[in-house]
Amino acid sequence: MIDSDVIVVGSGATGSMAAQTIIEGGGSVLMLDVGRTDRHYAGLLPEQDYLEIRRTDPEQHRYLLGESFESVLASSSSTGAQLTPPRRHVVADVDRFLPISSPNFFPMESLALGGLGSAWGLGCCVFSGAELKAARLPVAGMKAAYDVVAARIGISGERDDAQPYTFSYLDGIQPSIPLDPTAAVVYKNYARHRNRMHGDGFYMGRPALALLTESRDGRNATQLRDMDFYSDAERAAWRPWITIETLRKHERFQYAGDRFVTRFEEREGEVSVVTLAMGDLEERTYRCRRLILASGTLGTARIVLRSQRRPAASLPLLCNPFAYIPCLVPARAGRSMPERNTGLAQLELFHDPGQRNDDVAMASIYSYRSLMLFRLLRETPIDLQDARPLMRALMSGLLIMAVQYPESRSAGKYLRLEPDAATPTRDRLHVNYELTRDENARVGWREKLYLRAMRRLGAWPLRRLYPGHGSSIHYAGTLPFSDMEKPYTLSPDGRVWGTNKIFVADGSGFAYLPAKGLTLSLMANAHRVAAGVLKTTA
Repeated sequence: MIDSDVIVVGSGATGSMAAQTIIEGGGSVLMLDVGRTDRHYAGLLPEQDYLEIRRTDPEQHRYLLGESFESVLASSSSTGAQLTPPRRHVVADVDRFLPISSPNFFPMESLALGGLGSAWGLGCCVFSGAELKAARLPVAGMKAAYDVVAARIGISGERDDAQPYTFSYLDGIQPSIPLDPTAAVVYKNYARHRNRMHGDGFYMGRPALALLTESRDGRNATQLRDMDFYSDAERAAWRPWITIETLRKHERFQYAGDRFVTRFEEREGEVSVVTLAMGDLEERTYRCRRLILASGTLGTARIVLRSQRRPAASLPLLCNPFAYIPCLVPARAGRSMPERNTGLAQLELFHDPGQRNDDVAMASIYSYRSLMLFRLLRETPIDLQDARPLMRALMSGLLIMAVQYPESRSAGKYLRLEPDAATPTRDRLHVNYELTRDENARVGWREKLYLRAMRRLGAWPLRRLYPGHGSSIHYAGTLPFSDMEKPYTLSPDGRVWGTNKIFVADGSGFAYLPAKGLTLSLMANAHRVAAGVLKTTA
């Protein structure tokens, strides 16, 4: 018995887009998902803005620090260290069901409703034609898909020097959020040094964000409460759960939660999808005519490796190298900050030395307030008693620059599935991630250029923090697109080579990983793949 025409595995950014495309195209969808949610902290969060909460709520420690002080106890420089208590459900059960062994790769994965999109920074970037070609993605198809996704989620931004790297040619862009005064100092200095910055290959502008500044489709415009890391109550920020919530009202959409997908089997025109119940680990099989995997690059790799049952295989891996660089704007130290603000990115600084939009590094620049002082105190080289008043005085002048670098394949970056009888799936993902000497040298060269550029803009780098490979939370390339049928690759339309009805809608197929924010391109590819699935015969 067929449970659904199409099964979509995963409710994240790619799964939600793929499902929406199938439903809008007249198909039926059964979504299999674990779907962890925050069932505790959301009910504690007040509707006031951050500063009002700090001034008036005697219970604020419960959701700002956590009732078990889980935010304080989390390692400050580890992957996902910035997750606040209301967002920590994003990584619930991951250690048990998605175990990884690695000496040098520390990713973040999710079994939440909405996946990693539940903690996404909302940055939207369109890959250039050259980047799409390098990733083995069809230029025309992706451009059309970007239009569809942008219209669905709503994007705000500004037509400035960053536009070719952010929303590019997209229409219907809402006005950008206001610029806070600390970032405004840097942006004003960029305008003064614009020609020199361009000569060095740097281009600065406002971010494009999946954040409404004008209300639409039943979602409110952002109120700039500076609670972006804690709450989505306004629905101004697009999160995958918003799309899933809408789809669940449709008669051709079914959602099955608490189901962990382990493998698939294809035979005689139908696909069997094997799952485990999250509670008692009872196995249940669902059947469909076509299967779309959207479990995230690492999750999809596990499912395909279990299902293909070939001799132990190593799959390639892409992940953007990444660093945090706190910077001080002395002109703003000790000054007041606006009541209304946002913790999301204020500025983007792109490095495009060839001016061809084909080898671009990206830095997102954030002001610092609502993530709270305790995270910074752990990084200061002086004792807590002296550090606290010092950092309080400096905080209004602090900017955090998060730098991402483009990534290509090399031999030291791979993963494989290894047996482990102690896990629910009786296996564990082993990952190795090592940059070559040339890759390290190029990252180091670009980092020095970024440090020099920020000093020119009046923001003085204080130190460099390396949370470890995998901390960029940008993963791709485990099942690269291929025009020829090869094991563990995808055809250009997203079909797993060697199968007839199995498709992958996440970033597994990307053969190159630009440094630009990845999520918009993941969603565009998911729509493209799902639209192709609609055209296949049952």
